[in-house]
Formats: sequence, C-alpha cells, structure tokens
Amino acid sequence: MKKTHIIGIIIIALSIGVIFSSISDSSTYSNFSEASKNENAEFHIVGYLNKDKPQVYEPEKNPDLFQFFMYDKDSVERKVILHKAKPQDFEKSEQIVIIGSAENGEFHANQILMKCPSKYNNGSPEFQTPEQMEQERSEHS
Repeated sequence: MKKTHIIGIIIIALSIGVIFSSISDSSTYSNFSEASKNENAEFHIVGYLNKDKPQVYEPEKNPDLFQFFMYDKDSVERKVILHKAKPQDFEKSEQIVIIGSAENGEFHANQILMKCPSKYNNGSPEFQTPEQMEQERSEHS
C-alpha cells in the first residue's frame, strides 16, 4: 500500500471514531426519573414551573444561582438549580426546557429555554398541573 492510502485509512478511522463518540455524548430529551438514573449524563428536561413553591434568586450573593421547582412532562417534580441568572419574565413562561444533569435528587441546569404564551394558541399550555389534571378527571366522571 502507498503511504497516501494508509494516511487516508487512518483519517477515515479517526473521523468515524469522532462521530461515534459525539453521538454517545449528546444529550437527549427525557424526564427527571431517567435523569436520576444516569446522574453523570446530560439531559434536556421539558416541563413547567411549579408556581406554588418559592423561587430563590439573590443576585447580591450570587448572580449566577437561581433555584426553583418544576414538573416534567410526567408531572414529576424536582428542585432545579440553574447556574445562571434568573431569566426575565420567568414566571410568565408556559413551558421550560432545562439542560443539565441530575445530582443528589436535584437537577443542576446550565442552560434554560422558555416558551412564553402565544397570542396564536390562546395562551393554553401544553402541560397541565396535577391539580388541572385532577379537575379535568372529575369533570369527565
């Protein structure tokens, strides 16, 4: 074999290795239960804010620490520790996507994405709180 063929094969093998390693390290959409089983992995958790529990943000002490509680799409609640400043209009968000990992029963997020109510969907949320689901069940019974 020529040196150029050998070098080409090595480059192809390295490229395949990089692709497979990036696939295994990529984060996935999931829920709190799955994230708790795999504490070192990064997950995207879709859910909504629990407005009945307190939010803690003290910018004078640490401007990059915001704590709140949220439900995932399965209505499982967890404390979320966001390692960034509290987003503007956070309470108005209809849906939240947090990116991070589970740690000791909490979820440590390094990014947050928010979907605010839209004038095109009449402000109706995709997710329902446990109270809303119970009310809907009792209305249909």
